[in-house]
Amino acid sequence: MSTTGRGLHGRVLDTLGPAITAGEYPPGSVLRTDELAQRFEVSRSVMREAVRVLESMHLVQSRRRVGVTVRPTAEWNVYDPQVIRWRLAGADRPRQLRSLTVLRSAVEPVAAGLAARHASPEQCAELTECALGMVANSRGHRLQGYLVHDIAFHRVILTASGNEMFARLGDVVAEVLAGRTEHEVMFEDPDPAAVTLHVQVAEAVREGDAERAERLTREITVGALRELDVLAP
Repeated sequence: MSTTGRGLHGRVLDTLGPAITAGEYPPGSVLRTDELAQRFEVSRSVMREAVRVLESMHLVQSRRRVGVTVRPTAEWNVYDPQVIRWRLAGADRPRQLRSLTVLRSAVEPVAAGLAARHASPEQCAELTECALGMVANSRGHRLQGYLVHDIAFHRVILTASGNEMFARLGDVVAEVLAGRTEHEVMFEDPDPAAVTLHVQVAEAVREGDAERAERLTREITVGALRELDVLAP
């Protein structure tokens, strides 16, 4: 959502959130809402709304007579898409990308195997359409077009698994894929082998070949980790 769409508190969040996740305000730091309101030139009610959002992400804790305290990193909601976006924008990007990609490598192959067993005909058709869209945008430095189909592909895999816990990771995977593109942790054109693997995964899911779908998806995630070794060591 754009800053404009979220109003004044969105403008505050777009500055304060990245600052907290980047460590500019270390855990235990106490922020005063009245001082922050003056700094951002907003009302206290706007500042309170921004703090409520940060509290919902477990980044801060607000207490009367104490102020707003930055919580330990271990308590943050690291699965929140906005928190992921902020962390990927910071200096800790390589470690964050690797952590998220390892998560993908643990979840997505299993999800693909389940999708081969449970995907509906409509989901199979959508998966094939996404894979063909990736092929169509895989040349000519069309990474934004490629990204749209790539995100959609992995959302379908996670949803088609039939496991609601996997399905809820769709936003997490979307942020990882978007972050790689936005921060140029991608080659100018996607790896042709990776593109082909996505097409083959769609085929395996459509054919109900769970073992092949899982194996091919694991190859995709292993390839993503190899790319990080080169582009974000």
